[in-house]
Amino acid sequence: MSILITGITGQDGYYLSKMLLEKGLEVHGTIRRSSTINTDRIDPLISKYEEDGQLNLHYSDLLDSASLNSLINQIKPNQIFNLAAQSHVSVSFKNPIYTTQTGTLGSVALLEAVRHADHDIRYYQASSSEMFGGVDNQLLDEDSPFIPKSPYAASKVFAHNMTKLYRESYDLFCVNGILFNHESPLRGETFVTRKISRAVGRIYHKLQSKLTLGNLDASRDWGFAGDYVEGMWQMLQNDIPDDWVLATGETHTVREFVEKAFKVVGLDGDEYIEISQKYFRPNEVEHLLGDSSKAQKELNWKPKTSFDQLVKMMVEHDLDLAEREKVLIENKLILPTWENSIN
Repeated sequence: MSILITGITGQDGYYLSKMLLEKGLEVHGTIRRSSTINTDRIDPLISKYEEDGQLNLHYSDLLDSASLNSLINQIKPNQIFNLAAQSHVSVSFKNPIYTTQTGTLGSVALLEAVRHADHDIRYYQASSSEMFGGVDNQLLDEDSPFIPKSPYAASKVFAHNMTKLYRESYDLFCVNGILFNHESPLRGETFVTRKISRAVGRIYHKLQSKLTLGNLDASRDWGFAGDYVEGMWQMLQNDIPDDWVLATGETHTVREFVEKAFKVVGLDGDEYIEISQKYFRPNEVEHLLGDSSKAQKELNWKPKTSFDQLVKMMVEHDLDLAEREKVLIENKLILPTWENSIN
């Protein structure tokens, strides 16, 4: 079986491709041309699987439909996971055009390629809990209304609806995975959970003085990315295409994440936190809580990693990273460039 993953160099791309490669499947991933190497997350997989042809990377762009069609006709994938996006909500306010182009035109280009392919392809679209908007404290499932509050969320709603439209109009096997926040040690460092765990490691090793954040009372349903890619895979193995929510069914505030993260190293987070308005979103999503009972019943999927385990995993990873950074700084091999660094 051959699998194509767009956005393979991201957090989810790593965990998904790792799982598929360990199953013995042939994995193809798209990467964008760049003047710098941008495969850091998946370098361990490249080293292990590329030489024997099990992992293959291809230069392509979601906004170039001709290159997508050519690639799909060349490799003839049985399944496509569309994970590519500008996925940072705050950045989407600063760069709305690129965010919406990738999320809307890119998804349609892939759906068109699937529709015109000369073989059956199962297609997964990465939807997002941000589509719900979090207007109150309700439990959110597949039937909850979408009230997007960011360019990122609006683009995801479009792609979600187009995926359903192509499924119903052309009888294609297309599914939407509505994933609530899922984190890991490979999360981008500008995302709040990873920003916190990185800061805890650096503060513990005296490389950083404070942690500057925005809204501490925003609450999210946080799970582990490694658990969620299993649910993504199970969606495409189901007999009937549909849409499913993946979530833990628990919600925690940013403040709770901070407290638990600092507790891992025996520190009081209140002593190191400062608030800045620059980290507040123009249109804040206050609360997100998901109901994954449909996925549990139909896909036999459940999250395995608890909130406490997730926080501990991320902090311990970033403690090791900060320790290595300290050695490099002491040997004058790097300079600290992060916020609130101690020179």
